[in-house]
Amino acid sequence: MTEQSGARPPRDRRRAERLLGGAAEPATPRPGRQHPAAPPAVRRAALVAGVEAAALAAVSLWLLVLTITSTPDDVGRALAEVVLVGLGAALLGAAAVGLARVAQWTRAPVVTMQLFLGLFGFYSASAGAPLVGVPVLALAATELYLLATPEARLAFLER
Repeated sequence: MTEQSGARPPRDRRRAERLLGGAAEPATPRPGRQHPAAPPAVRRAALVAGVEAAALAAVSLWLLVLTITSTPDDVGRALAEVVLVGLGAALLGAAAVGLARVAQWTRAPVVTMQLFLGLFGFYSASAGAPLVGVPVLALAATELYLLATPEARLAFLER
């Protein structure tokens, strides 16, 4: 006996496929997730977070080169600093992608990182390195402003 195309397989075969993990019915593709369009303020915030992530990644690489090429007082502490800055860059990079997709989880880490970067910028600017501190403060203030705009707050509330 031959099977016709479109005919259902025998009952025993269907049961065996179900028990052994086979697909009894042809699989239908799942529809893709629909991401809402991000408002302009959120897109700009994602861009600023991406710029900050790239800058932190560059600083992390620079610190690694300095650690390797010089003689730090404590190698473990210097490597921990490299790792922490690299983790901050990775967090901001992931958050930038999440902001572009208007993901709920992204606001808290971005705001927290901006507070840390703002403290670092303030300390750097007041400790005699305004060429480092002032741009960091400007980026942190811009990011916080963009996330506090009404359109950004509404975009995250509507999700």
